[in-house]
Amino acid sequence: MTADVWLPIPPDEIEGLPEGPTYRYWNGEEAFPADPADCAYYVVPYMKPTGIGVRPFPRMSSVQVVQTLSAGIDHVEPGLKHLPAGVLLCNARGVHEASTAELTLALILASLRGIPDFVRAQDRGEWLGGFRPALADRKVLVVGYGSVGAAIEDRLVPFEVAPVVRVARSARTTARGPVHPFTELPALLPEADVVVLSTPLTEATRGLVNAEFLARMKDGALLVNVSRGQVVDTKALLTELESGRLTAALDVTDPEPLPPGHPLWNAPGTVISPHAGGPSSAFLPRAKRLLVDQLSRFVNRRPLRNVILTTGE
Repeated sequence: MTADVWLPIPPDEIEGLPEGPTYRYWNGEEAFPADPADCAYYVVPYMKPTGIGVRPFPRMSSVQVVQTLSAGIDHVEPGLKHLPAGVLLCNARGVHEASTAELTLALILASLRGIPDFVRAQDRGEWLGGFRPALADRKVLVVGYGSVGAAIEDRLVPFEVAPVVRVARSARTTARGPVHPFTELPALLPEADVVVLSTPLTEATRGLVNAEFLARMKDGALLVNVSRGQVVDTKALLTELESGRLTAALDVTDPEPLPPGHPLWNAPGTVISPHAGGPSSAFLPRAKRLLVDQLSRFVNRRPLRNVILTTGE
């Protein structure tokens, strides 16, 4: 095989890449490393501004695989129309679950136990005592039960929460219990103390958490978003936060990055992290393992993993 493979990680830093392809390093720079028409396997740069990763698409006439290093594919979907038919789009299932689930637990615990208040009190030299909610015995509703949602439940169980309630696009049964469809959310929301959003951003989930969704959440409930900012109607959420009825822990926002002066920064009962679920020390080794496995499959003409869709179908 003599086709080009574009990687956002220097190829000499990835041990075990299969021989055959010509590896090109490109991480979103202005200049392309070679003619995009010669690229057969394209790994999209990770955590770049909107539009960077899809910029080569119109010239990638020979590409066979587009591989994201994110679990979501919403950042590349607008450019798929520029690709030839038959291109496989693969995501990074297996790369981000541990890191994102870890941050989810950190956000829940920080919000419930009042960690941000303690940090501010420490800055003032103030001993801020009192009772805070515990995660133990809380009922947690996980909206979006793919690999990330399952990893979040894995980490919730040792904290002695009430049985986790799982929700996804369609109903199914898992080893841990049933997964409810989105259509049952109106009946499930009023019972949840913590609602975790880990669903992909699709046309079905864009704006899913609107004023009606939020109104059904119980007084004092915590909304945690580790999916995409556009899953939540920011204006509707601000109304609930400013009233003090709900609290929120947000790793993603709409808009994102959240600009200075945005009212979310100062909304009562709100913890914000800067889309930090995936980018951690866990990312790079898992991303490299994924790429070695996928490219070995590609070179040896074996089925690829994590295929989300095929263009033109």
